[in-house]
Amino acid sequence: MNQLLPLAIALIAGLLMTRLFKKLHLNFPDVTAFLIAGLIVGPYCLGRIGIPGIGFNSFEDVSKVEVISTVALGFIAFSIGNEFRLSQLKGTGKQATIVGILQAVVAMVCVDIVLVVFSLIVGPDTLNISGAITLGAIATATAPAATLMVVKQYKAHGKLTDLLLPVVALDDAVGLVAFAVSFGIAQALLSSSISFIAVIINPLLEIICSLVLGSVLGLILTKLEELFYSNSNRTALSLGFVLMTIALSKLEFAIGPVEISFSTLLVCMMLGTVLCNLCPRSGDIMKRTDQWTVPLFCLFFVISGADLDLSVFKNPLVILIGVLYIASRSFGKYYGARWSCSISGCDEKTTKYLGYALLPQAGVALGMCTQAVTLGSYEGKLIRNIVLFGVLIYELAGPMITKWALTQSGDIQEKPEDKDSHDRFNTPKAHRTPAEGNS
Repeated sequence: MNQLLPLAIALIAGLLMTRLFKKLHLNFPDVTAFLIAGLIVGPYCLGRIGIPGIGFNSFEDVSKVEVISTVALGFIAFSIGNEFRLSQLKGTGKQATIVGILQAVVAMVCVDIVLVVFSLIVGPDTLNISGAITLGAIATATAPAATLMVVKQYKAHGKLTDLLLPVVALDDAVGLVAFAVSFGIAQALLSSSISFIAVIINPLLEIICSLVLGSVLGLILTKLEELFYSNSNRTALSLGFVLMTIALSKLEFAIGPVEISFSTLLVCMMLGTVLCNLCPRSGDIMKRTDQWTVPLFCLFFVISGADLDLSVFKNPLVILIGVLYIASRSFGKYYGARWSCSISGCDEKTTKYLGYALLPQAGVALGMCTQAVTLGSYEGKLIRNIVLFGVLIYELAGPMITKWALTQSGDIQEKPEDKDSHDRFNTPKAHRTPAEGNS
């Protein structure tokens, strides 16, 4: 009861906030409305009233429904896997790979340079080099959820969108490797020793194991789909498989000094990729799955808004480093995307606007922060607060910037009709993207 009531209020508040935005003629993406609704039902607004169930009274209450966010991220990755159809990748696969790797590396280098120089100026007692390069690695991550929601809401379709979604998906793999290597170096600087297994072997194994597990589960799902003729049963089977995939991706075990773990985003993305390339009915399955997950995605962003910690604004040091982090990451993402698009032969509008759509950052970055605690209580807390500051800014402004970039590129050609949130995600056939149209 204590968890169901705030979840119900969160869902209703998120949907009503989109209507309020419409009445006030605020042409913002629904993601922004959901996040603001989350702030309202979170610990800093309704939560302060102290009435159990009326909003989230504390961040501990928010953490109790964390499973919603985990499941939502799994379904988001599953949907993004649909963008890796071989028929589409023949035209954008090489470009997506080049851009996905280079823009992440450029963003990391930019943040590293700025924060390392800052640490040398202010001294290690404020920010040491280990913390600086760890933040640089975290800067590689881009939030797939906000980007996907904006694309779906406005039925974006075009060259920029076709490249954007694969690039955002590749960010997870690039970010895992970049973070593992940088974090290993950061630990070595503090302990004067370096572990080749921790820096190189474990992150590579995580990526390989994730892709293998997702591929195997995708093959099994494709075969099992052939046993059912009812669309409702196929949808139920797909939903069950995604939930099982999310659960299996949480497994961790060690073989001697080597740690075996999985990335939920990569495993679920690979599940969707294998299904969309091998199952002839995958287009219809994906469409029906998207319809079912509309309230789940709404809850995900409202909960994300409730989990934004506004107390980071109390610390001037966090604000200063946070501004440097945001500025250098944004610079790196934009010019890294622009440069990599240019050398990979992208068209002029994609080259100009892709970098703007890569700014959102959220769950993946916060997940990396959990490992940063081992650098020390001060460094770990400082890194988390800086990333929280960045997430707060990026989550509120990022969806609007993404929408603007897609509009400027011509991928969003008209305003969405005044329908409810459910209808917005039921893409009509005439406006369906190539990925959605293949079945």
